[in-house]
Amino acid sequence: MDAKILIESFAEFARSKNVDRPTMIRILEDVFRAMIRKKFETDENFDVTINADKGDLEIFRIREIVDDNSEDIWDFDKISFTEARKIEPDFEIGEEVYEKIELEEFGRRAVQMARQTLIQRIKDLEKDILYNKYEEQVGEIVSAEVYQILGREILLIDGDGNELILPKTEQISKDRFRKGDTVKAIVHRVDMNNGNPKIILSRTSPVFLERLFENEVPEVYDGLITIVKIVREPGERAKVAVESYDDRIDPVGACVGMKGSRIHAVVRELQNENIDVINYTENLDLYVTRALSPAKVSSITVDQDRKRISVFLKPDQVSLAIGKGGFNIKLASRLVGFEIDVFRELNEYDDEDVDLSEFVDEIDGWIIEELKKTGLDTAKSVLALTKEDLTRRTELEEETVDEIFRILRQEFDQ
Repeated sequence: MDAKILIESFAEFARSKNVDRPTMIRILEDVFRAMIRKKFETDENFDVTINADKGDLEIFRIREIVDDNSEDIWDFDKISFTEARKIEPDFEIGEEVYEKIELEEFGRRAVQMARQTLIQRIKDLEKDILYNKYEEQVGEIVSAEVYQILGREILLIDGDGNELILPKTEQISKDRFRKGDTVKAIVHRVDMNNGNPKIILSRTSPVFLERLFENEVPEVYDGLITIVKIVREPGERAKVAVESYDDRIDPVGACVGMKGSRIHAVVRELQNENIDVINYTENLDLYVTRALSPAKVSSITVDQDRKRISVFLKPDQVSLAIGKGGFNIKLASRLVGFEIDVFRELNEYDDEDVDLSEFVDEIDGWIIEELKKTGLDTAKSVLALTKEDLTRRTELEEETVDEIFRILRQEFDQ
């Protein structure tokens, strides 16, 4: 293979990978200089000129002519007067000899290895370009097409044919995709696995919800409305705290839109995730009240040292504060940064009801605490639930729930 064919084939391959001309020339020169170093031990006195467009390559070895008896005659950049005269009869001592080196002089094996090295360098460069491209897009929304559905992940292809990965853990539980579907997600992170970039997407990240708001709400995109914090149970419920520094803008109204037009687009993308948008405030009591919406809070007690908040509500508001599956109170706690305990107002207790604290000799204290965290602070409030509801709300074992029911029912049977 001569130099012209080698360079032209490499240049065509590089252009197909969208490699710019200066980078292409730099790679070619690096590879040819590596060949020179392998054959001549150094490339310091060699001049390499490449014209990738025409496939031209010129390699010149530059040496200074010295006297045959000179001590420097063995230096890599020196040539004896006698040897120089064999190249050109009229050379004189002190002049420089430019000796052209043909590619064939490196040997067929070296040229083939150079070709493989050039292709590998482009592939490595392509990986670096891909890594850097998506590293800069971490936290941004991308769209890609599903081309293979596996057990633990979905493989997608972007517009340039690059493979992206959407793991099962980063999918909304209600997501159902088929081959050929277009999927929206954020670039969650970019890993390097054995030299290959691995682009991980996410649809469960709070950042995904934030970017969707930016797409649907111009005031958020323009910075007129700030999203202070987002907490999510993907596919189930989310709470978004927003604020505006412009008194003329209602941040909640702007995010929801006329008749819910803006937020509906976000909800649809998130498989009907229930999204609560609330006004952020530094008034902790008010913030907690808003976070527990739609429940109406009667009173609040804050323990700053323990980072716990006790919230008292009327009996008919407790289930609203807890929410389906306990999601409302869990998200409210994460939003405000405090553990929230829900209690019925004491003056609303049924005279025949019994506070759970009375059962401390029969039910472990930690179990009673778990029950109280979800607003279940009396025997009748627990017995009003089904076994399935109590298991889902508290995440207690079924055997434990059966024992709790037995103990509480026994109290009223007596």
